[in-house]
Amino acid sequence: MRTAEKGRHKPTPQWIIKFRHNRKAMIGTWVILIMILCVIILPAVMHLDPYTTDVSAGFYASPSRAHILGTDDVGRDLFARVLYGGRVSLFVGLASAAISVAIGIPLGLLAGYFRGWFEIIILRLIDIFMSFPGMVLNLVIVAVFGPSIATVTIVMGVTGWVSIAKMIYGNVLSLREKEYILSAKAIGEKSSRILFSEILPNAITPVWAEIAFKVSGAVLTESSLSFLGMGVQAPQASWGNIIYLAQNIAVLTMRPWVWMPPGICIVIVVICFNYIGEGLRDAFDPRTLEA
Repeated sequence: MRTAEKGRHKPTPQWIIKFRHNRKAMIGTWVILIMILCVIILPAVMHLDPYTTDVSAGFYASPSRAHILGTDDVGRDLFARVLYGGRVSLFVGLASAAISVAIGIPLGLLAGYFRGWFEIIILRLIDIFMSFPGMVLNLVIVAVFGPSIATVTIVMGVTGWVSIAKMIYGNVLSLREKEYILSAKAIGEKSSRILFSEILPNAITPVWAEIAFKVSGAVLTESSLSFLGMGVQAPQASWGNIIYLAQNIAVLTMRPWVWMPPGICIVIVVICFNYIGEGLRDAFDPRTLEA
């Protein structure tokens, strides 16, 4: 009997099964994984250099065997810059979302569980952050501290925690009155143990979908800031500052190979992360999960 019990596999969680059956979510997941592998592996395998000017090819050279996507305004290989730019854009999106989660979850937990002064202070902070247009706030802070990959990532992470905190706060308010939480308090369980062992696992469920949406939003924001000249600065590449070249009407109309590849990459990444977010949201929906 013991041998048989040991041989049994734990049943697959229902949300994973639902996510796997969501065609759009799985397509989005595979596309993102392939893109991540491409931007990491291809530059090393193909010995691509995104910074060196190819004098023989010239400026704004059209696609050729030597330069798959042509060259930019100073003769740098655009294919290499799109791949390296993908590293930066995806890193900024994922890292800024992680920072938002690291800030939003603890603040939401404290506000919802302890109430009182914690709740007042955190809710007022949320009101303050929500009173400023997101892009304007990002532009101002980046202008103060100087544009760079680190600055853009931290600024978007610090300004993006509000929705996650509100989500956690609302869930904790309903969970703190549940019988099993009241019982844990009655037997003298520490607040930290109740928060992280009992409340957090149940309150964090909808956050997984929000993280995917945060990543797609962060990629768009970074691209917008870089396009405006307040994000990642040349010679470092990002999809946003490659598209910046399209401000020139001649490039926009006559040299589509310069701006279309990074633009298409941005669209694909945003759509795929939105598909993943929708898939996670549906997978964790209590109305559709089996008991």
